Amino acid sequence: MNLAKEYNIPFIRHVEPNGTFSKEVIDFAGIKVKPKEDHQSVDVLIIKYLAKEGKLFAKEKIMHSYPHCYRCETPLLYYALPSWFVNIQKVKNDLLKNAKSINWIPSHLKEGRFKNTMENAPDWTISRNRYWASPLPIWISDSHKIMFVNSIEDLKSKTKKSGNRYFVMRHGQAENNIKGGIHHKNFEYGARLTEKGKEQTLESSKNFKEKIDVVISSTLKRARETAQIACEQINFPLEKIIYDEHAREWETSSFFDGKERVIFDEYYDKNYLDNPTEVLPDGESFAQLIKRMGQFIYELESKYSNKNILIFGHGSATDALSFVVEGLSLDSLLTKNDPFNPLKNAEIREFNFVPLPHNENYELDLHRPYIDAITLVDESGEEYRRIPEVFDCWFESGSMPFAQDHYPFENLDWKKKNFPAGFVAEYIAQTRTWFYYTHVISSILFNKAPFKNVVTTGTILAEDGQKMSKSKNNFPDPSILFDKYGVDALRFYLMSCPLMKGEDINFLEKAVQDVSNKIINRLNNVLLFYGLYRDVSLEATSFKPRASSNILDSWILSRLDELISEVTDGMNEYDISLIARPIELFIEDLSTWYLRRSRDRIKSSSAEGYEKTKDGENAKKTLYYVLKNLSKVMAPFTPFISEDIWLKLRNEADEESVHLTSWPKKKFKVFSFNKPKVLKNMETVRSLVTLGLEARQKAGIKVRQPLNKLEIIAEKLSDEYLEIIKDELNIKNIEYILKIKIGIQKVNLDVDISPELKEEGDYRELVRAVQDIRKKMGLTPSDIVVLIIETGDEGKKLIRKFETELLKVVLASKIEFKQNEGEYIKIDNLVFKINLNKI
Repeated sequence: MNLAKEYNIPFIRHVEPNGTFSKEVIDFAGIKVKPKEDHQSVDVLIIKYLAKEGKLFAKEKIMHSYPHCYRCETPLLYYALPSWFVNIQKVKNDLLKNAKSINWIPSHLKEGRFKNTMENAPDWTISRNRYWASPLPIWISDSHKIMFVNSIEDLKSKTKKSGNRYFVMRHGQAENNIKGGIHHKNFEYGARLTEKGKEQTLESSKNFKEKIDVVISSTLKRARETAQIACEQINFPLEKIIYDEHAREWETSSFFDGKERVIFDEYYDKNYLDNPTEVLPDGESFAQLIKRMGQFIYELESKYSNKNILIFGHGSATDALSFVVEGLSLDSLLTKNDPFNPLKNAEIREFNFVPLPHNENYELDLHRPYIDAITLVDESGEEYRRIPEVFDCWFESGSMPFAQDHYPFENLDWKKKNFPAGFVAEYIAQTRTWFYYTHVISSILFNKAPFKNVVTTGTILAEDGQKMSKSKNNFPDPSILFDKYGVDALRFYLMSCPLMKGEDINFLEKAVQDVSNKIINRLNNVLLFYGLYRDVSLEATSFKPRASSNILDSWILSRLDELISEVTDGMNEYDISLIARPIELFIEDLSTWYLRRSRDRIKSSSAEGYEKTKDGENAKKTLYYVLKNLSKVMAPFTPFISEDIWLKLRNEADEESVHLTSWPKKKFKVFSFNKPKVLKNMETVRSLVTLGLEARQKAGIKVRQPLNKLEIIAEKLSDEYLEIIKDELNIKNIEYILKIKIGIQKVNLDVDISPELKEEGDYRELVRAVQDIRKKMGLTPSDIVVLIIETGDEGKKLIRKFETELLKVVLASKIEFKQNEGEYIKIDNLVFKINLNKI
């Protein structure tokens, strides 16, 4: 093409739109280029022709790609067409400059794929030769002058018109306006004008100074009377009044005829705006009234030219006429609070009618074929007709950031507040399409990027790495996934994997199951436990983090503060990968460390047999506070379980939904403790506990068996932390071998078991056995039992030694030693038969 331009070689389009060779291809004119029955038959004819003419340079078979229809696989033809372009080369520097302000996730797209797309971009072909799309607002005259249209108002100003002026007068006050009845089903029965209505008509007519050429009136009595009185005043011959059925009032239904207006209004409010297409019994819908009035005004427009036309009509009919004149849609009846400006009795108003592109219902419709029927004229009277092309759909979607709320024609403040967008999230392939085209349009119109942050996602592939396909059925049914694991689990899995950084993933159902177990189910279990021992009266008081002196409360509040900080930072950076892991770790800490270690504290302020303590109440308040704030943090990522937690815990003063709450803020300033130190110390505690458990496992000693001493090499910890280690490892004493500030922690476990320690270990095994029996019986934490035990003297001796504590722990009112048919329990050399009787 460039060579042809350089040497002025004319461009010849050798294929016609019907797929045949054009007349310029003399020896093959009219022949199909790619016959459907034999795609290569014409190729053979051409080769034979070239050989015969001695012009065949060479002949060989070459394998190459060729475009085919993606549905029927028919070979396609490239057809050269004139097109409209956006001159990208002219604005390319602006594109590159404005793109520097965009933050990309992943970051390599900024200087990589997106920048390369802009640097190598050709001019943008924005026209398409199709039927269904937004038409290009370009009109051309026979002398090849071009006219552009930039709005509906601009279209109205340039549209060829008849020169008619339309004046509409509503009838004066009639009997039905006074009595509140509906009277317009037939002429003879129709309501007449009142004396006041006649006076109104006279007054309006006297003040009307326009010369009228044509008068058209509704056939109903009140309109006829108004027309006759008015025409006498403006000196228009009564015999020339045209009475037209089109101008009649809304034919609602014989059901309303003669009835009170209030009955019609009740029906009107319920059905008219909400459902304008509903056809009333033996009447017409409001949409049909609009169509009638549309036919009426357009017939007048085609019949007359350069005339002043006065129309006498009715309230609802003139509303419908204004609908057509204004170019409204039926949807506007639902979206606008007051779509009409009704005429008062005897009011005269000019309707500035301009023929608009409209569909069969006389709604404004700027698409083909309606827009193609509109002829424009310039100041000299030269006519222009629209070109047949439509917009590339990317041009429309690329205008979305500002056009979605009808900018620049209204809502200018909306654009100031919402453009450019804070962020967009889309599939990574949009880098070369929607992201690019949106950026082009925004840069040309506003010289700025359309968005500040872009989050791109990769492709979800089947488990084996192949493309997911319905035909292959190589993906799990989403509805079954939702039923098995919940929507939140699938959502969190996808948001926590590399997909959110523009990378492809092989979908693993096992990963969704893991999220369900480790996050959703764990969190549900925490909520369920809190519900068992819930005290609503404690929730009514404002939470004060300083109130609790328990290091576990201080620690979980510090962890919550840390979580809020991490998630907030990730959100501010639009990097979802920085968010998922902290949430998962926090839920693990909440469930497996805080709640497990606080169970007895929470129970102590609820169950009978336990003495209520301030420490237990603080534990409940802390857990309540943590759960509510955790639901806020998780709401954008797991909206359903977050809402469930919120609804179960909210009080009357709280917002109706967690999704209506404010984002939680860090509370570091309200803590009375050193948050970083608490977190570091608890990390040390958990590390020492892990080492201690490993030492127990290596020695083959269960945790229920108390041991005398643990020696440690670690940072210095206060007693409250050491007590946690003792309790976790079931150790009586902890001694420092060496106190260090930093370095490798070590433990040494004293594995000698004295008779006293052995006895205590047996007692703990007994407690576990009784608790297992309670669980098998399905008892609740509030159920009190009588503990019935059959055992020997040594067993009784063990029980009597720990009787008080045993009764308290297993929620028993008393112990009875007697024969029973209960569960057989063997602890070392001790044998027990245990039964529980629920009181």
